[in-house]
Amino acid sequence: MTALITRDELKSAIDAGSVTVLDTLGGEYYAKQHLPGAVELVLADVEAEASALLPDRGAAIVTYCSNPACPNSGQVADRLTALGYTDVRKYREGIQDWVEAGLPTESA
Repeated sequence: MTALITRDELKSAIDAGSVTVLDTLGGEYYAKQHLPGAVELVLADVEAEASALLPDRGAAIVTYCSNPACPNSGQVADRLTALGYTDVRKYREGIQDWVEAGLPTESA
């Protein structure tokens, strides 16, 4: 099972520039709003795009989707782990929690 990261830990990592954040919702959801600096990567594209988007398999990566009920972030995290990525965590509460906390988002 993928390790989790809290909102505060994730915000600190984003502020420090020490993490790659993956939006696993993609499409219109990503375009409308995503976490600062997040890169879009949906499950269907992991095989084809992971090595180009994420060349360092030891780098810190965090996946998220909309909320705890959304399975996308866990599925992408599990797939990345299976591909040999060693530091993948999931922001289980998702963008809903981030927005409710009043933290900034970006749009495409």
